Amino acid sequence: MDEEPERTKRWEGGYERTWEILKEDESGSLKATIEDILFKAKRKRVFEHHGQVRLGMMRHLYVVVDGSRTMEDQDLKPNRLTCTLKLLEYFVEEYFDQNPISQIGIIVTKSKRAEKLTELSGNPRKHITSLKKAVDMTCHGEPSLYNSLSMAMQTLKHMPGHTSREVLIIFSSLTTCDPSNIYDLIKTLKAAKIRVSVIGLSAEVRVCTVLARETGGTYHVILDESHYKELLTHHVSPPPASSSSECSLIRMGFPQHTIASLSDQDAKPSFSMAHLDGNTEPGLTLGGYFCPQCRAKYCELPVECKICGLTLVSAPHLARSYHHLFPLDAFQEIPLEEYNGERFMFVLCAKMFSVWTVMFLFMILYTVALAVFIRFQLLQVFDSSMYYTLYVLKRNLQL
Repeated sequence: MDEEPERTKRWEGGYERTWEILKEDESGSLKATIEDILFKAKRKRVFEHHGQVRLGMMRHLYVVVDGSRTMEDQDLKPNRLTCTLKLLEYFVEEYFDQNPISQIGIIVTKSKRAEKLTELSGNPRKHITSLKKAVDMTCHGEPSLYNSLSMAMQTLKHMPGHTSREVLIIFSSLTTCDPSNIYDLIKTLKAAKIRVSVIGLSAEVRVCTVLARETGGTYHVILDESHYKELLTHHVSPPPASSSSECSLIRMGFPQHTIASLSDQDAKPSFSMAHLDGNTEPGLTLGGYFCPQCRAKYCELPVECKICGLTLVSAPHLARSYHHLFPLDAFQEIPLEEYNGERFMFVLCAKMFSVWTVMFLFMILYTVALAVFIRFQLLQVFDSSMYYTLYVLKRNLQL
């Protein structure tokens, strides 16, 4: 477990001259070079992400947030904690938009302990509300990777084999205070097929490198806030599933939203089953989604029925989870030397046009379409007037 992969010794290799990669602009800033490096890394991930790869459509993800005293550092504005919570709100929205039949939970670690901020669930509003309240959280002590991973594993190990089990750690500290040997826990996580990824806010930590490598996850250290957001977005798409993961058919219900009429004498208002978790849902209502198996009522989809355990979804939810299997092809970059303004290329004829040419062609097509539409409307009016005139003449002749 402790051994690093074999690689050439530093003194056996040649000079890499890494300083030549960094180039200053006219103002002496390295921002342009860093942006170019990030862009190339992003393009590389796009080309590596191709179709015909088995993905986990139903995901169970725990996000572990470092709540130690290092989260009060102000290298991210206004500080690391506030910036992290804001980006996590965006991440939760994107996660459920791209993975509507998946679930997520949030764990905070500080003072050598770990506590659940939210349970594993598929309600994005619940997680976002908890993240907004956590802004006032006090950061103190040291984090504990061992306690955080143990807490996440206690829930994830009971998830079905056909679902993906993932942990994403936002790690700010350079140390971890653990009650036991964390390398033994890493072996247990690997045996339970739990994938752990880490996003570092300070510098690379060796235990995080081993953790990500052994469990099949990824480990990155942020450069700035925009890079931080990009790394979080990278975890929105489902990771490739292992070849040993189970395959099974899942029963799902597709309820339709029904509303009882107020004039119906037999209509009776009822509570939603989601109302049992809190008072955020509306009270007695006449409409909702009714489980086709046990007739339990819910106010929104997707949801897992609390009575019979049936997964209730709609067709668009499945489509949004399914589209990851067929990603778009990577766009081919075409360098343009000495051009004025933006340009567009039509793939069929492989010709380049300026933005003004494209706008001119668009205006011609729009004018032709508008002329056809007006002509069609005039013909309809003319036909209607002709029919009315013939009708009046016929009535007069009959009289």
